[in-house]
Amino acid sequence: MLSEEEIKEILKKEDLKILKSLGQNFLIDGTVLQKIIKVSDLEKEDVVFEIGPGFGTLTKELSEKCGRVIAIEKDKKLAELLKSKISCKNVEVINDDILKIELKEFIKRYSSNGRYKLVSNIPYYITSPIIKMFLESDIQPESITLLMQKEVAERICAKPGKLSVLALSVQIYGEPEIAGYVDKSSFYPEPKVDSAILKIKNIHRDAINCDLTKDLFKIIKIGFSSKRKKIANNFSAGLHIEKIQSETILLKTGIDLNARAQELSLEEWRKLAILLKDQKELVAS
Repeated sequence: MLSEEEIKEILKKEDLKILKSLGQNFLIDGTVLQKIIKVSDLEKEDVVFEIGPGFGTLTKELSEKCGRVIAIEKDKKLAELLKSKISCKNVEVINDDILKIELKEFIKRYSSNGRYKLVSNIPYYITSPIIKMFLESDIQPESITLLMQKEVAERICAKPGKLSVLALSVQIYGEPEIAGYVDKSSFYPEPKVDSAILKIKNIHRDAINCDLTKDLFKIIKIGFSSKRKKIANNFSAGLHIEKIQSETILLKTGIDLNARAQELSLEEWRKLAILLKDQKELVAS
């Protein structure tokens, strides 16, 4: 586990700079590191993808618990340093931007059976795109364990009453839970906010059927188009139907006419998607 002083020394020796544009905050708390490893529930045959390995602190621990680690680092200098310093034979460092990788082909290249886990201390600014990318992939991970911004983790795990498009976008595909909270002092440089370890397990394609997922996302976005308005009003505007028709749809699914989008459960959204698809009342793509 590198300390703040050791990181500063490496930066000076290797003529490296911490790039705020890449959201670089390096973990310096060994207790948090071991918690991530424990929560990841790794096995010897596992292939693990790690995004933003930095100086390889988490990378090394992962390599001792699984069969193979594919570490994707966008910072060219940091990737080169990691390649030269890490001696683990089961680690491969890739200098690339994960958001620009063709993920399906990338997974096939490094996991012959398509099975893998995602474990990372990711830059906060790419949290949502990363989760979306992997959950919506044709080859989904078995599980996702991420060290991320506390507020975002709490939003993802929200229950009806505080749901959001982000929360539903994750809960459609898996079961998120917060495995622990991490103080901002556990990083160098210290970020402005605290963090959380988020675990997404039981990842799957949409439980109803894959063909319905697109419609499900569509009506969720329509429902949340104006959070302060009742969902009946949002449906009326978004689906281009009379309000009475919108209310009839809600009544058929047993949803309160005064309900707002954030109050509906995932199961209620699914019922709406099925009903609207059957009645062909969804807006054309």
